[in-house]
Amino acid sequence: MAEATQEGLDRLALSHVSKSFYGTEILHDVSIGFRPGEIHALVGENGAGKSTVGKIAGGFYSATKGEILHEGHPVGAWNPVRALEKGVAIMHQELQIVTALTVAQNVFLGIESLRFGLLKHDDAARAAEIERICGFELDPNARAGDLALADQQKIEIMRALARNAQVIVLDEPTSSLTFDEIERLHATMKRLRDDGRTLIYITHFLDHVLEVSDRVTILRDGSVVRTADTASETKATLIGGMLGGGAQEIIYPDLPPLPGPEVPPLLEVKGLVSGAGVKGADLIVRPGEVVGLVGLVGSGRSEIARAIFGADPSEGTVRLNGEDYADRSPEASIARGVAFVPEDRRSQGLVLASPVRPNITMASLPAFLLGGFLRRRKELANVTARISEFSITPPSMDGDIRKLSGGNQQKVLLAKWVTIAPSLIILDEPSRGVDIGARRRIHDFVIEQAASGKAVLLISSELEEVLGLSHRAYLVHEGRTVKEISPPETTMAEVLNALFQVESEPS
Repeated sequence: MAEATQEGLDRLALSHVSKSFYGTEILHDVSIGFRPGEIHALVGENGAGKSTVGKIAGGFYSATKGEILHEGHPVGAWNPVRALEKGVAIMHQELQIVTALTVAQNVFLGIESLRFGLLKHDDAARAAEIERICGFELDPNARAGDLALADQQKIEIMRALARNAQVIVLDEPTSSLTFDEIERLHATMKRLRDDGRTLIYITHFLDHVLEVSDRVTILRDGSVVRTADTASETKATLIGGMLGGGAQEIIYPDLPPLPGPEVPPLLEVKGLVSGAGVKGADLIVRPGEVVGLVGLVGSGRSEIARAIFGADPSEGTVRLNGEDYADRSPEASIARGVAFVPEDRRSQGLVLASPVRPNITMASLPAFLLGGFLRRRKELANVTARISEFSITPPSMDGDIRKLSGGNQQKVLLAKWVTIAPSLIILDEPSRGVDIGARRRIHDFVIEQAASGKAVLLISSELEEVLGLSHRAYLVHEGRTVKEISPPETTMAEVLNALFQVESEPS
């Protein structure tokens, strides 16, 4: 049962809020109060409704039923402009960056300084002040489109702080940050809390919840399970609340047997170089094998994947199934049975203007054509099977993909690539922004593909994930593969020590 809000204590509250999309109710009678001077975490599986709650609080979604209260008073019509007027800002999970603008211009977009109706040129100085608070070390004059995904996410955080909001919604703000950057962000959040601000912290990292939040609300299937002081919770109780029982932490599925050296490689890479930062990558992946790429942020892991797939021009030797692959391009790779799940699903993997159905079938469209005409029945049967296979919710093939949770969008992306029946699958951050339940499905997917004889190249910022799912792994530094390790025989501490040792060596 939803906990009643304590209106006298709340700066912002959702009271008996429900939300429907295309006739499907996503939130059910949700009541949550957010108090001044607290970090209030929202946790739940992907699709549980935590991001929807955050977007309703920030005015980006309107409630189908119920009302929003600010300082105990109903706000009536609630939208982003009205929310900002009331001191509520939101940092979205999916980046809202204008790539052609500078860091400073993005941070102050919509709240630029004006003098006599004209723009003042002090945004860089204002951004520097926000930067001083955050300590992110971003150049305010740098073009946002030239920055890595992790740095673009920092811009979102700075933008929320620049609004001087009293309520800040942070939706998965740490998914692209390093350990040090997360610690810095948490310190910033604590300073803002101590200054009396309210922070709504949406994250799937339960360790972060226990470390930094004051209260936590658990959501399951669009309903509130409970709101409690974080001090009274443990990781096990949070997981149990999220999954509806005494569920344990994720246990990685057993790896299929490691292919022997006598098995010819499906993928061979030697001397790979690209203008995007790959400076010498050598690796092999055999059929039935999961091979990981491990490195610090900015090490070049994603750039290696993009070069293999042909998304970035590159030089060097790439062989697929024993044949030279020199004419690398996304189209040629798909034709050769190579699938690539990129790290940024919204800008690189999905077409947000199209519904779920074409997003699943676009990479394999020729298989559904006959004489130049779409075989609609065959396409619908395939999409229906994929939605069921990956438990995509809501299960509407013509639903707006922008309305799906991050985890369900990721499932659509996996379904898209399964449909081409690939022999090589490249997965770049497959579980970013994905919580326990959806992550289990993705982990099972990785092992299922290897067990069926496919070659899998896995990249993840979460070291534990690479070690738990890979037969072998390569350490990557400054665009080079520098060492091969055996994850089953290597501890996380040993890998980190090796990475930092390479980092400290002169180039």
